[in-house]
Amino acid sequence: MPIRKAVMRYRREIESHIKRQPEFLTSFEPVKRLKGVCEIIKCMYSASEKAGVGPMAAVAGAIAMFVGRDMRERCREMVIENGGDVYVHIQRPLLMSVFAPDSPFNGKIALKLAPSLSPCGVCTSSATVGHSMSFGRADAFTVIAQDVALADAVATGGCNRVCCERDIEDALEYALGVEGVMGAFVIYGKHMGAKGAVEFAPIK
Repeated sequence: MPIRKAVMRYRREIESHIKRQPEFLTSFEPVKRLKGVCEIIKCMYSASEKAGVGPMAAVAGAIAMFVGRDMRERCREMVIENGGDVYVHIQRPLLMSVFAPDSPFNGKIALKLAPSLSPCGVCTSSATVGHSMSFGRADAFTVIAQDVALADAVATGGCNRVCCERDIEDALEYALGVEGVMGAFVIYGKHMGAKGAVEFAPIK
């Protein structure tokens, strides 16, 4: 299948680069750019630098975006989900729920995406769901940006900043302060905040 082949190709490119630059895999901060790298690595370098996080914080979003771009001529609409990091290419409004089982907001509201925002990335980082490393405590920190790798990296950076209710505003300011970010919202227990191009709809 074309999608599987694309996923495996980008994975091989990333694995090959990690052998060349091991800190690309392990660093929690941006790393020195090497010359002669492929486009997906350049994209991850850029997202890492803008968000102030390690390059692998952008990996799921980068793969989703590059695969989505490869499939654009085959599909009029696409939603490519990669572990909470989503490439969206739509022609009709789309509702997306956010999984935050420890919060009373879970299953109650959905993010409403307009076709005018598409193609874009909707990426979520969580300190309470999944196995990804987080220095924060947010149930979900979601970022919307046209660059899906950037959305992924900034979601990580935002989630890292939320350790208590008082951190919500500063974390949202951080996210919207990154060039290219269109909107962000955070769920932290019974607390929630949003900024930028974020529209919600109730889940019936």
